Amino acid sequence: MSEVSADGYRVWAVSGIPEVQRGDDLAKLIAAAEPGLVDGDVLLVTSKIVSKAEGRMVEAVDREAAIDAETVRVVARRGALRIVENRQGLVMAAAGVDASNTPAGTVLLLPEDPDASARAIRDGLRDALGVDVGVVVTDTFGRPWRSGLTDVAIGAAGVRVLDDLRGGTDAYGNPLSATVVATADELAAAGDLVKGKAAGLPVAVVRGLAHTVAEDDGEGARALVRGARDDMFRLGTSEAVREAVTQRRTVRTFTDEPVDAGAVRRAVAAAVTAPAPHHTTPWRFVLLESAESRTRLLDAMRDAWVADLRRDGKSEESIAKRVRRGDVLRNAPYLVVPCLVMDGSHTYGDARRDGAEREMFVVATGAGVQNFLVALAGERLGSAWVSSTMFCRDVVREVLGLPEDWDPMGAVAVGHPAEEPRPRPERDAGAFIEVR
Repeated sequence: MSEVSADGYRVWAVSGIPEVQRGDDLAKLIAAAEPGLVDGDVLLVTSKIVSKAEGRMVEAVDREAAIDAETVRVVARRGALRIVENRQGLVMAAAGVDASNTPAGTVLLLPEDPDASARAIRDGLRDALGVDVGVVVTDTFGRPWRSGLTDVAIGAAGVRVLDDLRGGTDAYGNPLSATVVATADELAAAGDLVKGKAAGLPVAVVRGLAHTVAEDDGEGARALVRGARDDMFRLGTSEAVREAVTQRRTVRTFTDEPVDAGAVRRAVAAAVTAPAPHHTTPWRFVLLESAESRTRLLDAMRDAWVADLRRDGKSEESIAKRVRRGDVLRNAPYLVVPCLVMDGSHTYGDARRDGAEREMFVVATGAGVQNFLVALAGERLGSAWVSSTMFCRDVVREVLGLPEDWDPMGAVAVGHPAEEPRPRPERDAGAFIEVR
């Protein structure tokens, strides 16, 4: 028996478990190999034998194709190496598709539902031995910022997977405000010390840590997966750029949560890296951070719009409907008015070239605004670029006290999205390409 001892607990690998085949009852195999299990023990079960028992071995001449099939989202890519989110919601190399310890021409996929697998083993051990134990299904992960591999929990039953210490104090009386211990991962790593990677010992037992065992099945290892909103390192560098571009959406409803003014300024810093003609800087961003400034501008714009619509002969009912549709700006907790300035532009003296010169500056302003919107998405802020200020530039300049040569190029509503945006229809990039 391979064993590691420390004050308060023991961990050892279970010997005598045969080669696992499809359809095997893992609980019965473990019970036969380790009949002396007691209440409060924690079983650490390598995912490979769970996958084999559940028939997750598949023929795959091309492992890359198997990885593709198991991948939900590519997180980062470098050469042939891919870090992906798989069907189980785990972020790991190669989606957990394993070509080791399996016959040639086949690969092992991770268990379909590792938490359910852990529950089945726990129930089976209770039936076979009459004991209440915790079960952790483990797999080997790399980790950001750290070299080397370690085992972590991908499935769990009857284990308190997280130990939330927030609200307590440390030995010096300092408050703990951010400490949540990944207990299930620590147990998995302890088991890996005695199982080894090539020793043929796929199960380990931890005894003496009964406080980590729950009376019920618990929330499972899924609770260890950080949600997208809280994941500050969700993507690799190039993938983050693509994700921010593709996930930038027009958001029309916002929560009341205040907008971080620093995040908006960081987005402006990204905006002014856009290309522009003649080494100019044609962008200006007016930040409306007070409710009073937003209301004053939007009321003046509304009055100008209503006057235009009345001149067009629109009915009062039609005008009211149109004004309501423009409430996206009024409902936002933060507004930004991008402006175009022509500083550094050339004057040629004929309408064709002077018109083209202005168009260059308009395009550069649009590039800056796109940078701004993408950067806001990277800050987890929603936005909507609305063109309405272009129809009453004089009004906007007067209300905001802007110079005469600043052209307001719409307004950007900024805030925290009140709901998830609807799926964007797929667009075939080839439909927008002509090759000559």
